[in-house]
Amino acid sequence: MKNTILRGKKISKTFIQSGKEIQILINIDVDIYEGDFTVIMGSSGAGKSTLLYALSGMDAITGGSVKFKGQEISKLSEKKMAKLRANEFGFVFQQTHLVSNLTLFENVAVAGLVAKAGSVKEIYEKTNMLLLKMHAGDAKDRLPSQVSGGEAQRAAIARAMIGNPGLLFADEPTGALNKSNSQEVMSLFTELNKDGQSILMVTHDVRAALHGNRILYLEDGKILDELNLPPYAHDDLKVRETKVNNWLSSLQW
Repeated sequence: MKNTILRGKKISKTFIQSGKEIQILINIDVDIYEGDFTVIMGSSGAGKSTLLYALSGMDAITGGSVKFKGQEISKLSEKKMAKLRANEFGFVFQQTHLVSNLTLFENVAVAGLVAKAGSVKEIYEKTNMLLLKMHAGDAKDRLPSQVSGGEAQRAAIARAMIGNPGLLFADEPTGALNKSNSQEVMSLFTELNKDGQSILMVTHDVRAALHGNRILYLEDGKILDELNLPPYAHDDLKVRETKVNNWLSSLQW
């Protein structure tokens, strides 16, 4: 029996445009399980990123509730929500949002200091360890402008992991990368998940989605269907790819 780490109940998100109410998310019920690599897919405009931001507390919801480890977070003050995000959540986006005048090492270490992830010595040691694990150790003393897109994204993953997050959120993490860098980033996510890291990722890339063990399909602000898979194994890639593509075709992807 899997433990629920994050639970959304009747999540709604609306906004007003030209005097008309537009519904982005419509009464969504969703559980995210500890240790899972959950992927959210759907057509453009389906509300994928909006759901991710709603579940992470980065965007206020119009209705419903979100609970993380049993704690209601959708009504927390911004100060308490910021503390929760720093201590429990990790974030990786399509753009790295690295601080341009800090080296890769400094970008990661500063995040650790903000999260109070240990003593200064411990944070520096962990920063070095994570950058090596993310295959960005050789570039640690360079600025973001001096490294490749793949190196910058791998450093961003290290930054997201410095606080030992309970849940790692990723929004189109391969969207700005070429094929080889995308494959390397997804391999890192797979390794993190094998080590026990819970991950919730939004993607439009089927190749990236193959790394998840659970795929949710969003359409018109609702979860239309889900597909459960065994843990990712490269040896089973062709079978996995066929299964996912057939499922997506049945949903008129």
